[in-house]
Amino acid sequence: ACRGTMGLAHVACLALRAEMEMKEWEDWKTGEEFAKWQKCFDCGQEFHSAVQFALGWAAWKTYLARPETDQHRTLAVGVLGIALISSRRPEEALPAIEVSLALTRRYSGDENAIIITLENRASCLDDLGRTDEATALKRQIYSRYKALGGVSQRHTIMSGCSLAICLLRQSSWDEAKTFIRELLPVARRSLGADHDL
Repeated sequence: ACRGTMGLAHVACLALRAEMEMKEWEDWKTGEEFAKWQKCFDCGQEFHSAVQFALGWAAWKTYLARPETDQHRTLAVGVLGIALISSRRPEEALPAIEVSLALTRRYSGDENAIIITLENRASCLDDLGRTDEATALKRQIYSRYKALGGVSQRHTIMSGCSLAICLLRQSSWDEAKTFIRELLPVARRSLGADHDL
């Protein structure tokens, strides 16, 4: 676990602690449920690099034997997909993200969870150089966030920025400029002019 500035962690200890936290959640509905597979118990910082990668695999191995309908199995494959994306392994990440998306759609139906998984898929497609597919998906994500919470919601604005970046990468200058001109005033009103967006 986190020990000040030492930066040391035993992955097996982190995995065991996350598993115990999940057991507590399942038995008593206390604790942080699945979050401990993704962030430090002591400082609350999200895991990254090798620790994130190792815990992604550990989460998947822990919940793989559960039925397909089990929410924790879906979350585990999603955590693995995110860890693979962060480790710059998009070819391996895409199948995990696809499975997570299919399971979330089939058994959860939670629109927020679906959109988040779509964002992970778009990121993966972008990393694979499949820019047209990523841009089309980011348009869909922006529309879904807009329908879900309105144009001034933080998630809508952030997904709009992500879409604008894709448009700029594709040299769709006119469309990007028009889109950004619509998005910026909303972002300033909602987030404040001094926001680091």
